[in-house]
Amino acid sequence: MARMLAGPEEWNRRRIQVLMCVVVIVVAAVVVGIVWSVIELLGAGGTTLSSSAESDTAASDSRAGRTTSIDEAHPGPLSTGHTGTIRIPQPSKLGEAQVGTGFAQSPAGALAQLIAIDRRAIESASVVSAQDVIAAWAAQGGPSPENWSGVAAVQTLLEAAGLPASGSSDLEIQLEPAMGLIHGAEAGTATVCVDFILTATVAGKRPDRVAAADCQHMDWRGDHWAIAPGEEAAPTPSSWPGTQASYDAGYQWLEFLL
Repeated sequence: MARMLAGPEEWNRRRIQVLMCVVVIVVAAVVVGIVWSVIELLGAGGTTLSSSAESDTAASDSRAGRTTSIDEAHPGPLSTGHTGTIRIPQPSKLGEAQVGTGFAQSPAGALAQLIAIDRRAIESASVVSAQDVIAAWAAQGGPSPENWSGVAAVQTLLEAAGLPASGSSDLEIQLEPAMGLIHGAEAGTATVCVDFILTATVAGKRPDRVAAADCQHMDWRGDHWAIAPGEEAAPTPSSWPGTQASYDAGYQWLEFLL
């Protein structure tokens, strides 16, 4: 997939836009139709999709059971509708792999922990750091440093930018949590989703933004939340926060407590 961005020439705005579409594919694990949207953005020129990327995306399709549009992930017309609010607590301490933690055993606490995990992993812009994060914050039998979608997202970004796995100051990533969704919660378990605004800036160029969603099953482990054993949760759409599509997906605004 990273080979869609070919050539050693300097990054320009078109290439960054294509990269942002790839981010949506990997971070949100969205469906096959998005892959073809990326190819169309590139236009003619013999671009090919690797068999492994095609296989991974098809697997995501079977889990998600829906289609989504790349346009929904980019800034669009805002709705005058209304949705609820989820109050998100602040971390009370710093845990393993420099991830904020100390959240209560509640659905909002599970959502807050997922936000902290994703932000530390993706904003590090380092495959190595993202692997450290999931190794510390997934329960046994859950996502691993080899197969977690967050690691794959960082890997794809770095490969597309022609940067090493350890990262580079040439690439800056910001992950701003804007909306959230609590699918279900029982004692000690919760399935939660976050709709982020992901901003990527390459070598001081004008930043580009796109919505990127993540959903995970979370388990309470003694005194903290962790990503649960088994497959990652089926993703919800990556919808630009505040659009009708984001409301239709069931997202609510996040209010961060002081």
